[in-house]
Amino acid sequence: MENFKNIAPLEDFNWDAYESGEISTGVDHDQLAKAYDETLNKVSDREVVDGVVIAMNKREVVVNIGYKSDGIIPLNEFRYNPDLKVGDTVEVYIESQEDRKGQLILSHKKARAARAWEHVNAALENEEIIKGYIKCRTKGGMIVDVFGIEAFLPGSQIDVRPIRDYDVFVGKTMEFKVVKINQEFKNVVVSHKALIEAELEQQKKEIISKLEKGQVLEGTVKNITSYGVFIDLGGVDGLIHITDLSWGRVSDPKEVVELDQKLNVVILDFDDQKKRIALGLKQLTPHPWDSLDENLKVGDKVMGRVVVMADYGAFVEIAAGVEGLIHVSEMSWSQHLRSAQDFMKVGDEVEAVILTLDREERKMSLGIKQLKQDPWESIEERYPVGSNHTAKVRNFTNFGIFVEIEEGVDGLVHISDLSWTKKIKHPSEFTQLGADLDIVVLEIDKENRRLSLGHKQLEENPWDVFETVFTVGSVHEGTIIEMLDKGAVIALPYGVEGFATPKHLVKEDGAQAQLDEKLDFKVIEFNKEAKRIILSHSRIFEDAAKTEAREAREEVKASNQAAAKKAPKKEVAAAPSQNQAASTTLGDFDALAELKEKLEGKN
Repeated sequence: MENFKNIAPLEDFNWDAYESGEISTGVDHDQLAKAYDETLNKVSDREVVDGVVIAMNKREVVVNIGYKSDGIIPLNEFRYNPDLKVGDTVEVYIESQEDRKGQLILSHKKARAARAWEHVNAALENEEIIKGYIKCRTKGGMIVDVFGIEAFLPGSQIDVRPIRDYDVFVGKTMEFKVVKINQEFKNVVVSHKALIEAELEQQKKEIISKLEKGQVLEGTVKNITSYGVFIDLGGVDGLIHITDLSWGRVSDPKEVVELDQKLNVVILDFDDQKKRIALGLKQLTPHPWDSLDENLKVGDKVMGRVVVMADYGAFVEIAAGVEGLIHVSEMSWSQHLRSAQDFMKVGDEVEAVILTLDREERKMSLGIKQLKQDPWESIEERYPVGSNHTAKVRNFTNFGIFVEIEEGVDGLVHISDLSWTKKIKHPSEFTQLGADLDIVVLEIDKENRRLSLGHKQLEENPWDVFETVFTVGSVHEGTIIEMLDKGAVIALPYGVEGFATPKHLVKEDGAQAQLDEKLDFKVIEFNKEAKRIILSHSRIFEDAAKTEAREAREEVKASNQAAAKKAPKKEVAAAPSQNQAASTTLGDFDALAELKEKLEGKN
């Protein structure tokens, strides 16, 4: 209170007037009110004015527009501008100069909307950089709040690099350029990519001007495709082809690199305009063939992994980037044409023998059948001539059957060695593919890796017996089983077949024998070597008729001889010679007539 000792009240101050509300300063109250109002801005409702941020907290922003009271605006109206701070000038819309509490009511959102189209058109015309708030995703891009207008940001205009996750941009405030306005439909298109393209273009020119083959640069994995990897070299894109990622086989580039990974690459080539740049990654490491074990030689056994399969063979990687080919012919001692997929598949770990090795050409051939003994080395011991075995039917030809006794040991059973008795036109009539067939070794050709085999030799030759049964002239019952142009095939007893020409198929009544008809046949030819029996049905009754005719002639001859002996005993008086002839002729009439009837009846 010591500080106020020298303070004294004004002697002429009218306290009564002050207490009643009157000012006793000598100045009229209305004049004071008028003078105060002149110091304030003249504002009207529904007007857009500029204000200054004088205070802000987490929910509200206090704005001074030079009026007798300040306005309060919700902070979320400024979400497009997270950098808002005290002292910034902002546009506000005066909704009301006073509410019930005498508070000035302002809106920043409405102010932006009121001037939005003016600002948007000005930004397009002047190529002005503006700020916008990304509200949400939409089909093909994003919705951006620009001056209170919902503008469209295409996905391709967000960045120079392809965008994999659009959601990370929602809720962010970014700088944009207005690139297109449709005045009729009030559509606005903005771009963020356009802001950085100019800068990148300059960087790109600098990088391209310095490109040289063999140059090593650092880049970032921008995109991964099935055929290679695109690398961002700082505004310039280059491609690492899948074959240049690793010295080893790569089925998917994602096995080697990942998105946004930084790595060093070497420039392999580029076109004249340096628009297409070929990059390499594997070239930064030595070739695996150069570090291959020097002691490795032909005949050595190696382990590897099958990396590629083809019908003709398999590529086996014995070290990263070092591959050898196992041809299908080196997979088995078998000579059958087979696919390599029958022996192995991609990913299999296999052991193989080195067959050829060319370090200069970086080529190697391998084999797996060499891990087993060649079955033909001891073929005479295991399959001697005359030995019996069971084989698997592998293939048919017109002349025989190819069978496999074991893997790598094949043989041929000729069609003539299948059966002693049956006439086989094609081996498929006798057996089927994949079936087992009992065989006997007839001949060995070791040099050409061929075996002559037989099946019928497992049984005795029945033609030795047939020779005694089907003798020429013997008659047997047979059935016609096949009709041909040149004759018919007849099934005889004991499973043997014979053949008869058409003229030998005529029956006694003149009709031709038919298929499936059962008749008696006479053997007219038997050929043991050719295994051929020729038959005739007609000969049976033809020979019988000839026999009867011969017998009849012999009977007449005998009768004549008997009559001749009796003639001299007769005594005739007149013309003895004439009487003798007449008596002989008349005496034989009856016998001749009877013989004639017999012959006509047979015919």
